[in-house]
Amino acid sequence: MTLFNFSTLPPLSLYIHIPWCVRKCPYCDFNSHELREGLPEDQYIDALIADLESELPHVWGRSIQSIFIGGGTPSLFSAESIDRLLCAIRARLPYRPDMEITLEANPEAIEAGRFKELRAAGVNRLSIGVQSFDDGLLQRIGRIHNGLEAQKAIDTALAAGFENFNLDLMFGLPEQTESIARSDIQTAIESGASHLSFYQLTIEANTAFYAKPPQLPDDENIWTMQDQCHELLAAAGFEQYEVSAFSKPDKQCQHNLNYWHFGDYLGIGAGAHGKITDAFQQNITRRSKLRHPADYMQKVSSAAHVSEEHVLKRREVGLEFMMNALRLYGGFPVPLFNSHTGLPLTVVEKTLKEAEERGLIEWDVHRIQPTERGRHFLNDLLGLFV
Repeated sequence: MTLFNFSTLPPLSLYIHIPWCVRKCPYCDFNSHELREGLPEDQYIDALIADLESELPHVWGRSIQSIFIGGGTPSLFSAESIDRLLCAIRARLPYRPDMEITLEANPEAIEAGRFKELRAAGVNRLSIGVQSFDDGLLQRIGRIHNGLEAQKAIDTALAAGFENFNLDLMFGLPEQTESIARSDIQTAIESGASHLSFYQLTIEANTAFYAKPPQLPDDENIWTMQDQCHELLAAAGFEQYEVSAFSKPDKQCQHNLNYWHFGDYLGIGAGAHGKITDAFQQNITRRSKLRHPADYMQKVSSAAHVSEEHVLKRREVGLEFMMNALRLYGGFPVPLFNSHTGLPLTVVEKTLKEAEERGLIEWDVHRIQPTERGRHFLNDLLGLFV
C-alpha cells in the first residue's frame, strides 16, 4: 500500500549552519561552539560546498526559495567567505535574484564595513541577536555586547542598505521588569526593524542555566509583560503572524514560513537538519549532519558526515505538519495539508474535531486556524496531535 500520494512537491529552502560563536550563552542549547582558535573559514566553506554537492541528487530539477545562514554567529565569517559560498550555491541551484537571503549577526561580531560587503555579496536580510537593550539584563544572560553596541549594529545595518532586518528580543529574563520589557520593545520599534522575534526565555537541558537556574520573574509578571509588549507592537503596525514572530506588512520571514508550512529544506553544515520530499519514492526523509565541526569537516569529503537519516511514517507526518502550521495565527488553507504531506485530511480529522469541541481551533472547507483560546493554550492544542 502506498503510504503517501504526492502530486506536487512543496517549496524548497536552504539552511546553512555556521557553528562558532565568541562565547556560549548560558541559555543556549543550539549547536554552537566557542571560538578558541582562528576560524577555519576556507576549510569550512569547502566542507559546506561538498555537503551541498552530496545533497543535490535528492533535489535535482528543483529551485530554492530562500536561504538562511544561522549559527552560532555567522557574522564572524568574512564577507569574502560568504560571497564564495553564495557563488557556489548559485552555480548549483537555481533561484530568483530577489530571493530572501538571511544571515544571523550578533552586535559584538560586526565590523563597520562588513555589512556593506555582505549586502554586495547577495545577503539582503539580517537577523540581529539583540535580546535586550538593557545593560544589566544583557550581563545577567551572559551576552557580551551592551545596549549601545546593539544600537550601533542596527545603525550599521541601515547605513549598509538593509531595509529588511529582524531583531531577536527576549522577555522573562532574570530581574526583568515590565517597564524594562516595554522599553526594549519601544526601542526596537523606533530602530527601523521590519521584523521582530519576541520570545520568552526558557531553561533548556544541557545548558549552564539548567545546571544553575537563575531567578526568573513569576508567571503573572511574565504574562503581563508579554501582553503589554504585544499591545505596543500592534499599535506600531507590527502584525503577529506566528507565536513569537511580528512583522511590518509584507515583511514576514519567508524562510521560516516555509518551515511552518511544512515545506522542504536542505540543511548543510555541522549539526544541520533537512527535510526532503521524494515524489518518485513517495516518502519524506529527515537527514541530520554530524554536530562537531572538526568531525563534520573531516568526514564530509567521504560522505560520512550524515549522522542520522529517518523516513517519516504517516502518523509522524500528520503530527509534524500540525505542530508547525498551528503556530501560525492565520492557520493554513485546507489544501496545503494534502499537498505538503501527501495525505488526506481524514488522517487527523478526529483530532481536529476534538480540538474544535474544546474551542481551540475553528475550521471550514477553506481554512483551519487556532482560536484566541487555542493561541493562548497552544501546548494543549498541539498535545492533542501527539
